[in-house]
Amino acid sequence: MATKNLSEYDLTSVPSAAAMKFGIVVAEWNYEITGALAEGAVETLKKHGASEESIVVKHVPGTFELTLGAQYLAEYTDADAIIVLGCVIQGETRHFDFICQGVTQGITSLNMKYNKPFIFGVLTTDNQQQALDRAGGRLGNKGDEAAVTAIKMLALQNDLTSTK
Repeated sequence: MATKNLSEYDLTSVPSAAAMKFGIVVAEWNYEITGALAEGAVETLKKHGASEESIVVKHVPGTFELTLGAQYLAEYTDADAIIVLGCVIQGETRHFDFICQGVTQGITSLNMKYNKPFIFGVLTTDNQQQALDRAGGRLGNKGDEAAVTAIKMLALQNDLTSTK
């Protein structure tokens, strides 16, 4: 069980996002959770200098569709990084396992295919309360964490490409 608040981080360790462009793809399934994750991500990007115009948010029906939605954002927008937000809650069948494995492998493949950050912000929880705790509840917001990760990964990429 997570003991760290996902929204707590050293503000000075996050570079400016002013010159960065972001795509966010959000699953509609479990929208009470995923909507809160998206809100957290957008607000965190803005807090670190991203403008409203530099953030594109799109929705897909469910978590399994996130991979293709993220690919569409990479191909049809000028996003420098894509944040992928979803929520899968364990049920009584193996559906949970198949969805989680598929989206994890899909997002990993997109990172390599496009050579740009695709940030995995998918909650995989045992129950609804655990998801709520991580979507603005007592453990913070995984959307905040995903946004900070996107900024830092872009800063790393920019730093490494500028030294060539």
